[in-house]
Amino acid sequence: MKKKLSKSVLRNRSVFTALFAALISVSALVQLSAGPFAIIPLVLQNMMALLSGAILGAAGGAVSVSLFVISGALGLPVYAGGRGGFAILLGPTGGFLIGYILGSFVCGLILGMPSYTEKRSFKTLIKTIVAGLSGFIIIYIPGLLWYTISYVMKRDTIDFSSAVFKGAMEAFLPFIPGDLVKLILFVLLTRALRPVSARYLNPDDAC
Repeated sequence: MKKKLSKSVLRNRSVFTALFAALISVSALVQLSAGPFAIIPLVLQNMMALLSGAILGAAGGAVSVSLFVISGALGLPVYAGGRGGFAILLGPTGGFLIGYILGSFVCGLILGMPSYTEKRSFKTLIKTIVAGLSGFIIIYIPGLLWYTISYVMKRDTIDFSSAVFKGAMEAFLPFIPGDLVKLILFVLLTRALRPVSARYLNPDDAC
């Protein structure tokens, strides 16, 4: 039978959820160009969204990222470049924001909640890499889909081949090198933070 979580654990999880929502928002300040073809900037928010799932678990990570997305939709300047507003959520890059939620959930689903019994083995390293890689891929699925649809909607004629090529050139290919670097950073941070966060988010597991 699963133990009932204590009030202190529930409080800690709530604090961590809010903290990660804030960290994702603050990471909007870090923005770089992804190259001459990309019109979407290179940001750290996708990695931070996945990290929330890796530390808080599937449900906690999804809630944390949802708080960030909702805050931006309500007008707070938490999206990339310090922007906010519902129009951005419905704009060409809005699919990536939804992908953040899904990617965080999948990442947390693969790794589960941090645990004292979790060993820093080669197996957990591979599991962390798979979780991060899966998360990045999941983010791109709704992101590219909505980006392509938005491109088609702007044209008088429906040319999906041109739209797919445009999406690949502007919203996918330029970001692969940066995302590979962020994947490495994600793995290092996850390996370092999960044992620490287990003390606060899953202390009963030590018994």
